[in-house]
Amino acid sequence: MTIRQALSGLHRAVNTHSVDPQIRQARAHPALRAIVIPPCPELLVRLQAALAGPEPDMPAIEQLASSDVAMAAALIRQANSPLHALAQPVCTVGMALTVLGCQPAVELLSAFLTRQALQVRSPLLEHFWESSQRRAIACEHIGRVLYRFDPGLGYSFGLFCHVGMPVLVKAVRGYASTVTEALARKDRTFTQTENANHHTDHAVVGAIVARTWHLPGDVAQAIWLHHDFTCLNDERFAANVRHLVALGQLADFLVHQHDNLPPTPEWQAHGQACLDHLHVSQDELNHWIDELYPAFEAVQV
Repeated sequence: MTIRQALSGLHRAVNTHSVDPQIRQARAHPALRAIVIPPCPELLVRLQAALAGPEPDMPAIEQLASSDVAMAAALIRQANSPLHALAQPVCTVGMALTVLGCQPAVELLSAFLTRQALQVRSPLLEHFWESSQRRAIACEHIGRVLYRFDPGLGYSFGLFCHVGMPVLVKAVRGYASTVTEALARKDRTFTQTENANHHTDHAVVGAIVARTWHLPGDVAQAIWLHHDFTCLNDERFAANVRHLVALGQLADFLVHQHDNLPPTPEWQAHGQACLDHLHVSQDELNHWIDELYPAFEAVQV
């Protein structure tokens, strides 16, 4: 029995603001006992602490960003990208933070630290982090425009949405072959193939990583559900959770458009339901393709 089958009742019965009972039971399942969930990186813990007060601790964020040469370089490079069109390039972390602003800088640092903690060498994941960061940018943008989401909520969901995949590639023998098979099959969904082969899937593992790394419960719940579109009309789930699931599909569509890839079978099957749920028109979606292009192009991994 897969983890999804074992927890299908609990999944809809518990208070969705606490995904932790699901995660505790999932961690006890035989399919997950041998999978090592990486701990939250120390620098990410420090970054979260710098944001925990009434106001961000900018000196602490600058000190943290300056503590790693590669991380500092990533901030400075982003500040000097064509997206910001500076007359004079910046050359210090402090200047880069001023140009980027607190929230975009924090999001970039979070993406950098997540990528460093989950490094996996696999041809299947060659462009994984570029796509993840672009998805995060799109989710943050749509969430802010439509629902005035709290800063970072949409971004965290988009960044961590598929984070279970590098964890599974590293931890589970044969998972890379499963990804290849799942992408090729027409008779069942990606997660159905994952569960058939490994009794779990990247959405479950991603939710566990998100909660282990202290992300909000709504984000973890939405990651667990992001391939289950029956949740869109199920009011037992929090509105934010359902909105995140729907806007995740829109974000994936936008990223595929940017990368000149065809729409996924999932978009063809559920895209209209997600548009309807969010009350978004095709014209609005087309506008976002153009509006987000500079931010997508500025992604450098």
